[in-house]
Amino acid sequence: MKKVFCLLVLAGAMSTNAWAECAYPRAPGKLPDGSVATREEMVAAKKLVDKYNTDMSTYLDCLKLEHDEAVAKQAASLSEEQKQQMSARVTQKNDAAVDELQDVVGRFNEQLRMFKAKSAK
Repeated sequence: MKKVFCLLVLAGAMSTNAWAECAYPRAPGKLPDGSVATREEMVAAKKLVDKYNTDMSTYLDCLKLEHDEAVAKQAASLSEEQKQQMSARVTQKNDAAVDELQDVVGRFNEQLRMFKAKSAK
C-alpha cells in the first residue's frame, strides 16, 4: 500500500512540474463599456481578446503536449488508475481555461453588441 501511495505522490509531483512549463495567459483587464466606448477602444479591446484567445490556444496545446509526454515517459511505471488521474487533472485544467476564455469572449461580444446598437442609431 505504501508503494502505491508513493507512486501516486511521485506521479503527481512529476506531472505538476511538467505542467509548470505551460504559462497560463492573463485575461484582458476591464473591457470597454460598449454603450459609451469609441471605435478605437472597441478595436483595441478586440485585439486584446484575439491575443488572449491565441495565447489560451497555445496554453491548451502545451498542456496536452506535456501531459502526453509525461504519460509516455512514465508509461511503464504507471498503473491505469494513475494514468486516469493524470488525465483527469489535465482535463480539469483544460476545462477551466476554456470556461474562462468563453467568459471573456462572451463579455466582449456583449459589449460589442451594445456598441453596434449605439452606433446604428
